[in-house]
Amino acid sequence: MLISVLSGIILSIFILFFSNKLNAKSALAYALVPIGLFVYFIQHIYNLGTQKSILYSYKWIPEIHVNLDFNLDGVSLMFCLLITGIGSLIFIYASKYLINDKDIHKFFGYLAMFMSAMLGMVLSDNVISLFLFWEVTSISSFFLIGHYHHSAASRKSALVSLGITGAGGLVLFAGLLWMAQIVDSYSIQTIISNANLITSHPYFGFILSLIFIGAFTKSAQFPFHFWLPGAMKAPTPVSAYLHSATMVTAGIYLLLRFSPAFQGYEIWNITLVVIGGITLLLGAAVSISKIDLKSILAYTTISALGIMVFLIGIGSDWALKALGTFIVVHALYKATLFLITGIIDHTYHTRNITQLSGLRKGNPYLFIAGLVAAFSAAGIPLTFGFIGKELIYDAVYQIQKTWAFGLLGVLVLTNLLMLCSSFSAGITPFIGRQSEIAEKTKSKFELKLAFGPLILGFFSLLFGISPQLFEGTFLDNYSRSILTDNNIIATRLHLWHGFNIVFILSVITIILGVILYLTRLKTDSAEETDLRISMANIFSRINSGLKQFAFRITHILHNGYLRKYLLTITVFSLLILGYAIFNHLQLSLDFSKYSSLKIYEVALAIMVTISVFTTISTSSRLAAIVSMSVVGYCICLFFVFYSAPDLALTQFTIDTLTVVLFVLVLFRLPGFINFANTATKIRDAVISILFGLFIGIIALGIIHEPHPNIISKFYANEAYISAHGKNVVNVILVDFRGFDTLFEIVVLSIAGIGVISLLKLQVQETEKE
Repeated sequence: MLISVLSGIILSIFILFFSNKLNAKSALAYALVPIGLFVYFIQHIYNLGTQKSILYSYKWIPEIHVNLDFNLDGVSLMFCLLITGIGSLIFIYASKYLINDKDIHKFFGYLAMFMSAMLGMVLSDNVISLFLFWEVTSISSFFLIGHYHHSAASRKSALVSLGITGAGGLVLFAGLLWMAQIVDSYSIQTIISNANLITSHPYFGFILSLIFIGAFTKSAQFPFHFWLPGAMKAPTPVSAYLHSATMVTAGIYLLLRFSPAFQGYEIWNITLVVIGGITLLLGAAVSISKIDLKSILAYTTISALGIMVFLIGIGSDWALKALGTFIVVHALYKATLFLITGIIDHTYHTRNITQLSGLRKGNPYLFIAGLVAAFSAAGIPLTFGFIGKELIYDAVYQIQKTWAFGLLGVLVLTNLLMLCSSFSAGITPFIGRQSEIAEKTKSKFELKLAFGPLILGFFSLLFGISPQLFEGTFLDNYSRSILTDNNIIATRLHLWHGFNIVFILSVITIILGVILYLTRLKTDSAEETDLRISMANIFSRINSGLKQFAFRITHILHNGYLRKYLLTITVFSLLILGYAIFNHLQLSLDFSKYSSLKIYEVALAIMVTISVFTTISTSSRLAAIVSMSVVGYCICLFFVFYSAPDLALTQFTIDTLTVVLFVLVLFRLPGFINFANTATKIRDAVISILFGLFIGIIALGIIHEPHPNIISKFYANEAYISAHGKNVVNVILVDFRGFDTLFEIVVLSIAGIGVISLLKLQVQETEKE
């Protein structure tokens, strides 16, 4: 199992490293990997017939209980078959579609990486590995969406996609880790079986919110749906793969995987039904206003994903069975329509449906595939989509509550809008008189391009006529893995389920949808109408606002003026110190302790004070430097008086070097000019006084705090025993703090070299200007 998951990454590494040496015609050979994986997973259909799941475990980082655990059950197998099966067709299709692209091998490298990451994600039973594969899908899709990197629109779409899905992934990771911490295990199966620990947690709602954000961003749910239409800037094979069976269903898989743990809780069910309901209706409504084939398919994908989330929210066994069926229904018809769109764009260089008509004359096979896919998307009888739509209606009707009829109404409205949009994408370009573009362009049948749509269209028809084949390959294992009612598991699918309310709803949907399509066909506008207020515009404005905010903050904090840097650091230090003083420091002065002060100590303190005032008040740079050196030397004497000769020596040396450096550069500076106004001086004075006052208060407070002398005793006791030295100070400097002393020596040496360099500097006449 590990090899099957990593095979795509191995292929990706090979392609990316040797892309310069590979011929474009060899790209077809890359399809052997997904084809082999598809065959490998097909054999597990029968293996799972005798057991519910198969667990594979490989040690990775056992010290922190992070392993590569893969759980193959009916749910993950269904996704694996879609990922590898449709992936095989995409690889074949792209080998011809991008034959003249100079970056074709890089494209396949990232495509193989993406496929491998998707397999790893749906198979992972460890939250750490699931997150890693989840983020690899985001990163690899970034390169795929931005494949046409010379286009600014393509780059922008890739960045938006990565930003939304990547950020959502990080939020999801927090939720996964939180759940793992609660149940004390990284295993997804353990988390699900111990879900009561999570649901009883006081922050259960917040944990679910993190999971929701991760899933909604990945599967383009409202309000994060806007990244998906933008991702249509990618090459068509990417759109067909990412937006039919793989990336956009990753969030659906996540919610489906955790549904047994949280099903029945209001926050889970209501959130998913509401968000899914908004998304399915919004996507369908916007799709009918589009005239670009990819845009139509993008918004119908959003609507379909909303239906999936909606069904998980309903949560009944009927709903989950309908979900499993609809996932495959959608993958088959949506991949078909995307691939046909790519062929049209590749041949006629336009995706505008107002400029396309009569294409069936030169593309009869594509017309048949598009017709079947459009019928399946619309839920027309004899197609697989009809069975999927009836299962969805039946799942909602089974609720038998008054409010459920409102949900049925929303679904009927959504599906009739979807019928209109799917007919526009799959039928409109092929019917009617040949357009001017169609007459001027001679189409040529390309097997590599047509193979995918024909195969997928065939299965959309085959599973519709004979749903038992779908049950044997997909649904039976899926149902045993996720459903609990054996009667529903045993219920068989049929082409005709009888004349009932569900069938009546299907007929109403088809009739109203066809009427809407015919009406729209007569009133097609040559231009799309974009909403002024949309989540994409809101996100763009937020992004622009953040950039402006960052620019202003950078301009304030990173302005190139050293004094402003020091000012900012000092102000923030004042805030922190002030908070600590007023909330934690207990100050009580006992002046009796200062009676032992020596007269020379008081004299030094007075001298320091006078020197400081001289430094800030003089208009002579030389006088200021001398005053500063006096302050430094007085501090050196304080160190000597209080038994810190090493500090005194270091301070004396540094002060001396500093004075020398100042004097050396002093004559090169321009004349002293006082630029500061009164307000600036007052500001600097207030900040300086407060900083000094706070430091003084803290110093006084520390004096009255108890001083544990554990470290001092350790040095005193161990100086002779461990270091064999009788002078404790010397032992500390040379042994216990030897590296500290070494680095001090290095600093002094570097400073000395700098001074010597300045002393020996001789400026040439040509350099004086």
